[in-house]
Amino acid sequence: MMEITKETTMGEMLAYDEKIAYILMQEGMHCIGCPSSIGESLEEACMVHGLDVNAVLADIHHYEETKNQK
Repeated sequence: MMEITKETTMGEMLAYDEKIAYILMQEGMHCIGCPSSIGESLEEACMVHGLDVNAVLADIHHYEETKNQK
């Protein structure tokens, strides 16, 4: 399992689990497919979109913790 942090790039996250894109879009990041976003860290992307990186990271971690539960 990959540990996702503020420094993890958007490209790394999406290569690890493309379903994270849904969470990011729910948060207001609709530029997931933009080539320039792939090299940005989660923190940088949140800053550009005016989002709280800690809240977004918490949502990603919650998804990670619950995705295999039925």
